[in-house]
Amino acid sequence: MSQNELSTRGATWMRALANGTPVAGYSSTLQVVDATLAGQPTRYIAVVPDAENRFPRARNGEVGLIEGWQLARAVRDAMTADAGQEKKRAIVAVIDVASQAYGRREEAYGIHLALAAAADAYAAARLAGHPVIGLIVGRAMSGALLAHGYQANRLLALDDAEVMVHAMGKAAAARVTLRSVADLERLAQEIPPMAYDIASFASLGLLWKLLKVKSTNAPDASDVDTVQTALAAALADIAADPSRGLESRMGAPLRNASSEVRKRLREQWNARPESA
Repeated sequence: MSQNELSTRGATWMRALANGTPVAGYSSTLQVVDATLAGQPTRYIAVVPDAENRFPRARNGEVGLIEGWQLARAVRDAMTADAGQEKKRAIVAVIDVASQAYGRREEAYGIHLALAAAADAYAAARLAGHPVIGLIVGRAMSGALLAHGYQANRLLALDDAEVMVHAMGKAAAARVTLRSVADLERLAQEIPPMAYDIASFASLGLLWKLLKVKSTNAPDASDVDTVQTALAAALADIAADPSRGLESRMGAPLRNASSEVRKRLREQWNARPESA
């Protein structure tokens, strides 16, 4: 699937998992549904395409100005509603996002602020004790993933050829690196961070689970049960994890160097003189 194709996966899995009435007051490109997961109140959030979006650069599932600010509001509203509650509701980000929206209006009106607000809201919710789960069902590209789901305690993904994670689309990456798409695909076979397939991303240690279902586009009852069971297991795993999800995302073999760097930086920081 190219970046410019409409994808209905986010909306499809929202209906399958949440099966409720969307919360009113959000734009046509944001779906927010309050439901339950393993008996716990849960807010499901997805960005969906709208071919009639008044912002042309955000019609194909991109996260633009409106989407960024409304993602932040959807998460912050849940935090406000649960303020003072000992047990916070879970937040599930259903992820199928083509990229951030690229355009002059987006840059002029501060898309960096909108997406930063969304990422900050998810991080704040996690640190406040809300279990945050990201479920990648389609594309998870560029700044859109950073704004919608990357701050989760646990990241899960469907194991499917159309599920892709990367910093930019192949055509854009080819232009930036002055290579052909074919050259990038050859390099991706040797260098996992350059690859787009979900198996390569999983090897980097950021995914908690990779889920096999029979149909990613039209899930049946068994597919939904597989994903709901995994989400419930993630919820239980988060509850048992005092690190609130960060340490578990550094455990894969290819992240050993990153873990060592973090360890040494922490040691140096803790050993600094009090007067520093």
